[in-house]
Formats: sequence, C-alpha cells, structure tokens
Amino acid sequence: MTLADTDFTFVTGMVRQRSSIDLQPGKEYLVESRLAPVARKFGDKDLTALVHRLRRNDREACDAVVDALTTNETSFFRDQHPFDAFSNLMLPELKRNGGPTVNVWSAASSSGQEAYSLALLLLDWLPMNPGKTARIHGTDISPTMVARATAGKFSQLEINRGMPVKYLVKYFDQVGRDWIVKPEVRALTSFRQGNLAMPPVGLPPIDIVFLRNVLIYFDLPTKRQVLANVRKALKPGGFLVLGGAESTLSLDGNFARVETEKVVIFRNGGGT
Repeated sequence: MTLADTDFTFVTGMVRQRSSIDLQPGKEYLVESRLAPVARKFGDKDLTALVHRLRRNDREACDAVVDALTTNETSFFRDQHPFDAFSNLMLPELKRNGGPTVNVWSAASSSGQEAYSLALLLLDWLPMNPGKTARIHGTDISPTMVARATAGKFSQLEINRGMPVKYLVKYFDQVGRDWIVKPEVRALTSFRQGNLAMPPVGLPPIDIVFLRNVLIYFDLPTKRQVLANVRKALKPGGFLVLGGAESTLSLDGNFARVETEKVVIFRNGGGT
C-alpha cells in the first residue's frame, strides 16, 4: 500500500496536530507500513480509502492512526543506568531534602514498563525510609497504551525483556501465559492520557521526571514547549532524566546538568 503525496501531507499534519509528533518527508515508508494494518482493520481496500475516512473525521480511525504512528518501544529497566541513578543518586537526595511523598512522573509511559520498574525500586526503598510515601504518575498520548499500562498485564516476551527474576517472583502473578503486577505495585502507580505539548493538568508537584527518548520526535519549538511544561510540574531542584541522545542545552536555560556517568540528568533551576 502506498500513499499519495497529498495524503501523506494530510496524515502527518493530522498526527502533528493531535500528538505534536513531527513526521518529515522521507518517512513515507514508515507511515505506509504502519497504516496498512489500520486500513485492514477498518476494511479499507487501500490507504487512499483510509485517508478518505480520516478526512471525514472518523474519530476511531483517527485515534488508531495516531496510535500506529506513535513509537511505543519500551522494556523493563531499559538501559539500566537511569534506574541505578534513581536509586543511588536521586532517592538519597530526596531522603535528605525532599518532602514526605516522592512524586515521579513517567512521561510518555507507553505500556507501563518504565513506571512499574520505578515502582519496584521504590518498594525496595520505602521500608528503609519510614515516614516516606511515593507515587508514580504515568502519562501517554495513546489511550490504548494508557489502558495497557493500567491493566498491568505483560506477556512472557515482555517479561523476558529486562525483568529481574527476584522482582518477577515477588511482585507478579502468572495468569495463563501472562504476568500481572500484584496490588502493592499497582497501588504506587496511576496512568492517564496526556499530551506533553500541552500544560500538565492534575499532577502534584513532581520530584523526578523520566522523559527518555521522547524529545527526539519533536521539532525545535515543540521541544522547548515540552520542557517548559515539564518545568511547570517539576519542583525547584527536581530531577529531569532524558535519553542518552537528548539534552536541554540550547532549549531551556533553566535546567542545570548533573555530572553523572552514562546518564543524562538535569535539575530544575526554578526559572519561569
């Protein structure tokens, strides 16, 4: 299935309007390959018919297209180093200088593996820090991903991608071929839909934001807007964790880089 140039422009414009994801010319094959299953799902004979459906503002089809073109690559304890820094650098700092509740925002939380990984580390930390509580707030642009994360159910393949055996045995129940997080893990987490390019709503003052491998999908103005929105939610001195190829430099001067090995971390300077 192939897309006409005008249809590609329409689809990428719609996706940008709804999700702020910037799909430039040159991504035609990616878009076509991801939309082909959507066309089949709706019984459309080709991508032209699917785009006609989108032009009629078929909400279900529009949501399915945005879902298909949103990258949801994730795994438990992905890249490991940020999670080591969470336990060894950020949590000790919050123990010394933070409030009674540690609030963590897993931005672009996808199907929940990052948020649940952080929750497992907090379940290790909380018993050693009486008087402290914690909450993981997951948000994602995709309602499908929000529903998956909320369910807390993962396939054996997903579990095999990074889940340590000690946590699997202690904090998951096996149901058929799937694994479901136990209530004590779920109690630390919540998930809801959210667009990073829009001001955050419903979040408490946040101590730590994980915003990893997300900025790379936005154009320059949107990157700046996303970082400004993060600062609105992040406490002064709060931590921002980015992906290995990302930085706030030249985008937002209110963040100061934390010198660490192998992890990209910034602290909020508290500017407006």
